Amino acid sequence: MIENRAEQKEALETLMEFNVRLVKNMNIIVKELAGERLEDTDAFLTDIINAMNWEIQVMNGTMELLNEDKPRIDKEAFNEKVQTLGSAIAAKDDARMAEAFTELIPVFEALGKAAEEVTA
Repeated sequence: MIENRAEQKEALETLMEFNVRLVKNMNIIVKELAGERLEDTDAFLTDIINAMNWEIQVMNGTMELLNEDKPRIDKEAFNEKVQTLGSAIAAKDDARMAEAFTELIPVFEALGKAAEEVTA
């Protein structure tokens, strides 16, 4: 948990920069996993998962600020979608991963918007 409100805002400002690229890359990986696999798809997938994990850590550390004056992030629903992706990755099932990423994209877009709202 990030204690200081200024640190939380700073973390969310950094998240906003990364979030745009992450969402873009999530859209690309969906296409690759849905049948257009490339030579570097597995490495790309790993990079995306690492970026997602970083954003989730920031979200967890700033949840108090994100939901301060109104509910913006439903952590339970967010975690469910992440767990669905985790199961698909564990099964090494490209079609399930593509579907799980498709479900996660709006959730990560909402995280970016929430960060934008509370840092404005």
